[in-house]
This record gives sequence, C-alpha cells and structure tokens, in this order.
Amino acid sequence: MNLSIKPLTPELVADYFDFFDNRAFTDNSPYRCYCQIYQMSKTQYQAIYDDVAKNPGPASRAEAERQIANGILRGYLAFVDGLSIGWCNANDRANYPAEPVYDDTPFHAPAENREKAVVCFEIAPEYRGKGIATALLHQVIADARAEGYIAVAGFPIERTERYEWDCRGPVRLYEKAGFSKVSEKGRTIIMRKEL
Repeated sequence: MNLSIKPLTPELVADYFDFFDNRAFTDNSPYRCYCQIYQMSKTQYQAIYDDVAKNPGPASRAEAERQIANGILRGYLAFVDGLSIGWCNANDRANYPAEPVYDDTPFHAPAENREKAVVCFEIAPEYRGKGIATALLHQVIADARAEGYIAVAGFPIERTERYEWDCRGPVRLYEKAGFSKVSEKGRTIIMRKEL
C-alpha cells in the first residue's frame, strides 16, 4: 500500500471533500459530518444550525469550507495512490473552544500548555484495520514534537466492545502509541503522551 499523509491545507480542500462526500460514510455509518463541529462553540453552532435542523448537510459543508480557508480546521489526510482515504482532526488544544458544543469534550487547554489534541479519526471502510489511524497518530506526534509541543492528548470513549464507527479512536490505539490515561470525564478518557 502506497500510503502518504499530508497536513490539511486550503490547497487540499478538494481532496478533503472528496473523501467526506464519497468514501468516509459508505458503510451506513450513523455519522454524516465534515468534522467541523469540534471547532465550534455552542453559540456558533446555534447561530448556524438552529435554522437548518432538517437539512444540516449544506451548512456543515459550508462551515467546514470556511474553517479550512481560515486555518481553523486542522488535521491530516491519508492518501493511498493519490486518493484520500483517511482523516485525523488534530490541532493545538488552545484552538478548540473553551465552551464546546458537547459538554463531554474537554479538548480546550490554554496556549501556554503547548499541547496538541487528537479529536477524531475517519477511515474509509475498506481501509480500516490496516494501520491508517496508527500512521495518522504517529504523524501527529512527530509533527507536534518538531513544532515544540510538550504533549499530545487524545479523547477516546470508554467502550466494552469494538465499535466500528469509533471516531475518536479506541483506547488501545493511544496505548500502543505510548499514551497514558490521565483522567476521565463521563465516558471520555483523557489520554496524554509527553513529548
């Protein structure tokens, strides 16, 4: 498999939407998003979605486009032979809202903490179980170290059995990469890897 991983830039916006529109949810996943919600505060979310509750798709896509253009939505795309087949939402923890849409998502931390957060993975169904999420996570760690971050945090959901659409990644994924559990918030486990 000819795998490459690239940081999301405005130049890759077509690849990003090609992945989310054509491959990300082809397995009847209960999710349909563009990973834009994690960068939104409750106020921003209400301003956009209160009027489009019955058909949020176009608003979600437009918001993701705006976030990518403005450097708000960050992360990595995985490619196999030039085709986008995976995604990881990873950003400075200070860039996530202090008052997120969902209360159980403690992604935000002050900028002086110098921590990067990994908040979501999406892998095309036919590429799951092939190490794509692991490769994405290792790229986040390597880049965070090179950029002077002191830690990377992950936020998996505690589960008793495998869940096919585990967008935050399983606990084991983080453990294999050297993360340790530091706390819990509801069913969210906060894991951290010191750099």
